[in-house]
Amino acid sequence: MKNNFNGLGMHLGNLSLLSKAKTYSISAENPTGEKGGGARAIEGTGKECARDLGVGWKISPSVCIQPNEIKVLADIDGSGAIQSMWITGSISRDFILRIYWDGQEQSSVECPLPDFFASGWLDGDNPEMAREFAQINALPISVNPNKGFNSFWEMPFRKHCLITLENRSNKEKYCYYQVNYTLTDVPDNAAYFHAQFRRTNPIKYKEDYTILDGIQGQGHYVGTALFVGLNGANRWWGEGEIKFFMDGDVHPTICGTGTEDYFGGAYDWDVNGKYVTYTTPYLGMHHVVQANALYGSQQRFSMYRFHVMDPVRFENDLKITIQDLGWRSEGRYLSRQDDFASVAYWYQTLPTAAFPTLPTRDELEVL
Repeated sequence: MKNNFNGLGMHLGNLSLLSKAKTYSISAENPTGEKGGGARAIEGTGKECARDLGVGWKISPSVCIQPNEIKVLADIDGSGAIQSMWITGSISRDFILRIYWDGQEQSSVECPLPDFFASGWLDGDNPEMAREFAQINALPISVNPNKGFNSFWEMPFRKHCLITLENRSNKEKYCYYQVNYTLTDVPDNAAYFHAQFRRTNPIKYKEDYTILDGIQGQGHYVGTALFVGLNGANRWWGEGEIKFFMDGDVHPTICGTGTEDYFGGAYDWDVNGKYVTYTTPYLGMHHVVQANALYGSQQRFSMYRFHVMDPVRFENDLKITIQDLGWRSEGRYLSRQDDFASVAYWYQTLPTAAFPTLPTRDELEVL
């Protein structure tokens, strides 16, 4: 029987199958990913620590990214797929992750680093937020102590992959990373991975928050990470419905029943008068920041919903919105004006339509 397995779409059911796919890995120790290219550095951030041991003893475990520098983490020619990524080091919204497919000038991924890993309120440069760590035990994204960011999204490419990390701060920053990929044949019906960040603070009165819009091409939507900071009274805020407008919809084809419902919870996540966090393979409300009555006065929430088993398919276009909705007196809904940020994850055909301009450094800051 002819072996047509290409080594993509890995899961327990095909883990035993052989293929002609080739495995490579890019890191600060092997920045090109070449075969036999690791542990050969003679310069690096660990050189002084390894002064008694020499080459091969962790001389280049990380990279230093200068202020306003855009560092190339991976530059790959050929046909294949990113199969996993691990990143740690300086973690804040000053780091912008971008991924480009097949020579496009427009990135298909543009996102602050912590937000891409569903950890929008984790800011190592903010004393109030530096200690805010929440573990994530999802299948596509795993975040582990202490600030170990892992992605298992499969990201196919046919000609070229470029991954960069921009340091928007005025200080040099350090990054540890591992990009694991394979070179292999990619089927004609494999789409390209995309991720887009947005933030609105505050949301305008009686306006919906837009998670995604302006999509052009065929694809399927695979996930949402949402980060909410309450502006004003810390009352319940999550009555808002999420809406999916597909392929010219005037009214949404998919309309949810409430924010906590979309993320797999119910009834305000309230158990005995307390928010209860959870993290599961496909959905979670994994992080709640409670006001400390002194400097940290804003209540914050982090959530994710990965449509791995139920992708939302579209032929031409897709728009996704969610309401910032709470309660006012006499049992009436209140259109709130909170701080919403999100990451939308999806696969689609190329070319990638232009993304909205990323917010400035000040507009991204976690206050």
